[in-house]
Amino acid sequence: MKWMYEEMVKIRYYEDQMVEVYSEGKAPVFNIGAGTVPGEMHLAAGQEPAAVGICAHLTKDDTVTAPHRPHHHAIAKGVDLKRMTAEIFGRETGLGKGKGGHMHLFDPAVKFSCGGIVAAGLPHAVGAAMAAKMKGTDWIAVSFIGEGAANAGAFHESLNLAALWNLPLIVVVEDNAYGISVPKTSSTSVASNDMRAGAYGIAGAYVKDNDPIAMYKASEEAVSRARDGQGPTIIEIETHRYLGHFQGDPELYRDKEEVPGLRKQDPILKLKKQLQADGIADTELEEMEQLAKKAVDEAYQFARDSDFPKPEAALQDVFTSEMTKEVE
Repeated sequence: MKWMYEEMVKIRYYEDQMVEVYSEGKAPVFNIGAGTVPGEMHLAAGQEPAAVGICAHLTKDDTVTAPHRPHHHAIAKGVDLKRMTAEIFGRETGLGKGKGGHMHLFDPAVKFSCGGIVAAGLPHAVGAAMAAKMKGTDWIAVSFIGEGAANAGAFHESLNLAALWNLPLIVVVEDNAYGISVPKTSSTSVASNDMRAGAYGIAGAYVKDNDPIAMYKASEEAVSRARDGQGPTIIEIETHRYLGHFQGDPELYRDKEEVPGLRKQDPILKLKKQLQADGIADTELEEMEQLAKKAVDEAYQFARDSDFPKPEAALQDVFTSEMTKEVE
């Protein structure tokens, strides 16, 4: 619980800082290509329980794939925070030497990847799960998706194969109520996507109220099943997106009172109160918070201090016609 709390504080502080950093150079008129961090930005403030609740059970040998809103997953999985931030800033010290940006973070050291195409991480996770099974290991694969991605073909094809081959796969569906601006009730025929597990003959679990402890417990069962060769699980968690789909989103589709109401149910504050009430932690919580924030501040400073890639680096680490000729 203490680890989960510190990671949730780190994630929230990271996203809150990114709100400020991303706005640099984008005023008075918003320009998505300008500023310290150009390009789109999808932040996960409020969705921390989905990531920490299951990553608490994972090792560096377990694979995680994430969608276009990936920072909370990356941090909880143990991705190098400095190199991740440098990548988001487009600097040469980044995970992808500044070429991928925030939606394309790859850290092989902890088997983490993400991508900007909806549901595209699912087939990759199935492949990782199949490899783990063929190697005879107890490694598992976890694929995080939004609830909108559960309506994509890749979701159904991946779950069908994973169930057919009894693979150690867990799909975590983060239901933040909106697929961009479309309410879940207008796009999905079932109340929650864990119900779809029955169609594949696999286990399903639903976590209400953005509860990190309930997510931990549901994940514990799913991870145990996967490691024991009992096949895939779908976990859907009811979570809350405090910010827009992307930074700059006018959020005209949301009632103005919605987010303030959600923030009153902040999972970080609820977990903090539970830690104190159960006598697990009290006075050290402030120190934990400061350590988490210090790590984030150092990562942002590392990114700011790093150099941009040199122009000639544009043709490095990519496939070119000359490389094809060499292979031939």
